[in-house]
Amino acid sequence: MSQVWNEWWVWAVAGLVLAILEVVVPGWIFLGFAVGAGAVALLLAVGGPFAAAMSGSVALLLVVFAVLSVIAWLVMRRVFGLRGGGSVKLFDHDINEN
Repeated sequence: MSQVWNEWWVWAVAGLVLAILEVVVPGWIFLGFAVGAGAVALLLAVGGPFAAAMSGSVALLLVVFAVLSVIAWLVMRRVFGLRGGGSVKLFDHDINEN
């Protein structure tokens, strides 16, 4: 079972499923995980010494996935997050005044 986690396409499919789940259940919850899974898939697909080290350990793969997911979520929150005092717009005047 641990051999499946070493395949790049498994992480790509997981990222795609999480992205689709984000569309179905909105709220910016699954998108960070989708980006993290996509980044792990890219790292495994490109190869190199880091990918060889990651593919040797499922625990390291999951830690890299978690770290990349948190970084993606924080970046998206910074870029697309709410500006100002909140999400509710308050009006202090009536359109019928004047």
